[in-house]
Amino acid sequence: MSKPLEGIRILDLTHMLSGPYAGMLLADLGAETIKIEPLAGEGTRSLLANDPRHSFKGMGAYFLTLNRNKQSVCVDLKNEQGLAVFHDLVRNADVVLDNFSAGVPRKLKIDFEHLKQINPRIITCSVSGFGQDGPNYLRPAFDQVVQGIGGGMSITGLDAKTPMRAGIPIGDLGGGMFAVMGVLAALQARHSKGHGQHVDISMLDCQVSMLNYMATMHLLSGENPEPLGNGHFVHVPYNTYATSDGFIVIAVIFDSFWDNLVGLLDVEELKDPKYKTQPVRLANKTLIDGILDEVLQANTTAYWVEQLTAVRVPCGPVNRFSDALADPQVRHRQMVVDIPHPLGGSVEVPGNPIKLSADNADTYTAPPLLGEHTDRVLQQVLGYDAARIAELKQQKVVG
Repeated sequence: MSKPLEGIRILDLTHMLSGPYAGMLLADLGAETIKIEPLAGEGTRSLLANDPRHSFKGMGAYFLTLNRNKQSVCVDLKNEQGLAVFHDLVRNADVVLDNFSAGVPRKLKIDFEHLKQINPRIITCSVSGFGQDGPNYLRPAFDQVVQGIGGGMSITGLDAKTPMRAGIPIGDLGGGMFAVMGVLAALQARHSKGHGQHVDISMLDCQVSMLNYMATMHLLSGENPEPLGNGHFVHVPYNTYATSDGFIVIAVIFDSFWDNLVGLLDVEELKDPKYKTQPVRLANKTLIDGILDEVLQANTTAYWVEQLTAVRVPCGPVNRFSDALADPQVRHRQMVVDIPHPLGGSVEVPGNPIKLSADNADTYTAPPLLGEHTDRVLQQVLGYDAARIAELKQQKVVG
């Protein structure tokens, strides 16, 4: 069975999280993704690799997750001959993906301006903290840095005195997701116009984009929102509430949901007709949340989820990882999958969230051993013979 990006070849120069996540998504969609690593290996190969709880046969959780469906080719890009090998690969590629610090690709002669002279149809994509231009583009950045600068951290947490980052690394993952969108858009543009281009992804840009309507509210009012914990600044009740054995989320967006909730809970105080509209509920948020906290602690999370779902009130448990990854809906959607290990056995990791009706044959190959595919790629893609590859290895140009 085919995959939608079959026939697209990507040279993946990425490391750590944002870039490898983009490469993983593109590889899951069928792109032939060749991971170009330094001879010593990409940095995440060593992360958790020796942690007995979070590794498998010498591969840590980072590398196991992010590098499935990829091939590994080791090339020393700082060596003139190594750069020549890479340029040969570019002649036979569609996309070059990197997440180096801004300016590094140009220094290494692997930026778009250099590579388009070799292959006018090449698409390059760089994921960096601040993009490729602007007054601060050379500053180093990691996930939490851009979460902070991007504004989202200021509204996350229980109060303004203790800003909190998101529990998942949305700075990195957001950059990776937008990189995939940019690459797909550039591929479509090349299909119609015939030439490649550079995709410049700033993790900070992505964070600001995801402020979305809240940014517009600020730009209209000039007011800075503050953290509301798990509550909402418009909808009530919209919060996390304690039950007898855990927590439940209830999200009343429409007034009809409120009617259903009140009918189920049968609390006399909440039956007052004035609470039927959102503005009055918002003005009485503390009172309503307090009543729900008291009522919901009388039974279990599972009980309330069943009861609320039956009357179509949006709700859900606050799952721990063990609950979320065992959820029947998650499992049905194949969002936990087995991937093989190159040394035998397999590991469970999150699956591919992109489901296509006609090209949805999810298959997974093992994350590669260091340089596992160097010989194969140089022979099959570039036509190098065994003697030439042996010479390049002896000279430590490839590995």
